[in-house]
Amino acid sequence: MAKLLSHYLCSECHYQATQWSGQCPDCGEWNSFSKEQFYKDGAKSGEAGRSVEDVGPKKSNEISSSDYQRTLTGISEFDRVVGGGLVEGSLVLIGGEPGIGKSTLLTEIVGSLGEKTEENILYISGEESQSQIASRVKRLKAFDQRLYIYNQTNWQKMLTQINRIKPKFLVVDSIQTTQSSNLDSAPGTSSQIREVTYELMTHMKAQKITTFVIGHITKEGAIAGPKILEHMVDTVIYFEGDQKNDYRLLRAIKNRFGNTNEVGLFEMKEEGLFSVSNPSKLFTANSFGKWSGRSLTCITEGSRSLFVEIQSLITDGKYGVGKRTTQGLDSNRLSLLVAICEKHCLVSLGLSDVFINIVGGIKLDSRESDLAVIASLLSSLRKFCIPPGTIFIGEVGLTGEIRASNRLECRLKECQLMGYNLVFLSEHAIKEVQGKFPGLTFISLKHITELNNYFTKETVSELWPSTE
Repeated sequence: MAKLLSHYLCSECHYQATQWSGQCPDCGEWNSFSKEQFYKDGAKSGEAGRSVEDVGPKKSNEISSSDYQRTLTGISEFDRVVGGGLVEGSLVLIGGEPGIGKSTLLTEIVGSLGEKTEENILYISGEESQSQIASRVKRLKAFDQRLYIYNQTNWQKMLTQINRIKPKFLVVDSIQTTQSSNLDSAPGTSSQIREVTYELMTHMKAQKITTFVIGHITKEGAIAGPKILEHMVDTVIYFEGDQKNDYRLLRAIKNRFGNTNEVGLFEMKEEGLFSVSNPSKLFTANSFGKWSGRSLTCITEGSRSLFVEIQSLITDGKYGVGKRTTQGLDSNRLSLLVAICEKHCLVSLGLSDVFINIVGGIKLDSRESDLAVIASLLSSLRKFCIPPGTIFIGEVGLTGEIRASNRLECRLKECQLMGYNLVFLSEHAIKEVQGKFPGLTFISLKHITELNNYFTKETVSELWPSTE
């Protein structure tokens, strides 16, 4: 008989120790050790109760397409992100900040699935009572005739109900509150998360139950728990957005059954989440040409192009050295672009407070928005309005050169559809697209000083009408 052993595991760095300690000697974190049990022969303590059938290996040409079926959820933006529907037996991890709408999204998904597939669905929550979930289902008017709700945190009891109800779709809310009786540690520890996730992966794939798992996130924005959690699941999705804003972004960072470039957009209303089919109109203002400090750029998220408005405000600093405040843009990137402006546009911003806001709660990660950020800064500084229909696309280097952007033709096609007519691009990019897009006027930029020239009094009467 295998001997049961134990060690202590740090939840932060996974350092192993034979005895409990208040502080981890490796990473220095306090109260991070939890007890983990295992058998000497290599079998984990939870394996004693596992009875999953071994189907054996198959040749690739012997596996039919029926072994890889997709099911459309009926939520178009979610289906886009997961690659065209859910794969049978897949394990999907969804993370996001508290209150962002994870439970609302999954309630709508399982409601739609229940109506479309006529299969049993089990919603297990360790954070909400049955009445709370039922109330949300009624508020969202989700289809609930085949939806079972269960309030439980013990994995073994969950598995008993799963085997009894035999659902086709399962929701576990959340992985951090679920605990296996095979381990003595508290819920949310690395050992518990790893054990429960392994149990889910083993049983649900064997029974071909598509499973959604909700995960908490840390203050840094990563899913809480060991990194192995993300390795074990098939799909990792982040639900993002500003809680003070009505719009939410769904983004996949891992997908074994599709690409990770797609993004889904939802609008949060009192009645629930609604898919947004034309997101570009949401992030731009109608009265765009009335104020200074505003510019537009076009970014790509997966197969779709989004127009994003960038707003800048420059004021005199009151405490000596000026401060830099951003929402939706990396603060280090802003400092770099401000330095480029000072160096090549001959402006002084060292004593000024600079504020940047990306409208709609969007987070700008791409460098192709550099040109639009600088245009917004110069517009605010010179108090010139950028006329409606003007787009800025390009990366700006430290020496001030303007670099071309990838997938440019995709962006320009969207410019045509939205009715924009003036596009600032790098000199190299214009050579590739000249003549391909009738109705679009291109302005060639080789260096950032050329953009600065368009923000002077000599050109204001032609392109940049004053706000005054």
